[in-house]
Amino acid sequence: MEHAAKEKPALLIIDMVKDNTDPEHPFPITPFALAIMPAINDLAASFRQYGWPVVFSTDAFHEGDFIFTSRMKPHSLAGTTGAEIAGGLHYLPETDLWLPKPRFSAFFQTGLEKTLRAQGVTICAVAGITSNFCVLATVFDALCHDFKVLLLEDCTAAFPPEVQENVMQNYRRTPLYPLLRVASSREVERILFGD
Repeated sequence: MEHAAKEKPALLIIDMVKDNTDPEHPFPITPFALAIMPAINDLAASFRQYGWPVVFSTDAFHEGDFIFTSRMKPHSLAGTTGAEIAGGLHYLPETDLWLPKPRFSAFFQTGLEKTLRAQGVTICAVAGITSNFCVLATVFDALCHDFKVLLLEDCTAAFPPEVQENVMQNYRRTPLYPLLRVASSREVERILFGD
């Protein structure tokens, strides 16, 4: 590395759990979640090479949770296999952090802000599912905690696909730019090291 990055990033991988990625018992999001795994794995490998944090933030609900009094059915229940990190992702417990979360945002009751601050992180690259729910909740909480954000268009997914495109289009034109940027995983290094 010839020069230092302008920012200290962390990769936040949201809700890529076995319940959401099981082709034997698929949700509508499942094929889209499976499709983004290679890009997430490639980016996570790059982050590890630079010594940048990789954080898996996953749903860990309880069967009687308030959110399940809606149309949402119980899934990703804490302590079950379905709430574990998806098998197709390269999770390295010796270097990566796994933070189960009780609600939508990776920052909600997980200690994530304190962890990122302790490591000098200034910008969060956000990946995972679904773009219009837990990914966006994490994006806005990151901004509320004064972290810049890269919303990774090729490492996130929503169902149906037009929702994904609408979310990305909406935030390409945000007045929060450059604090919030939509970018592909291929652009991350260029953004972080400068053009």
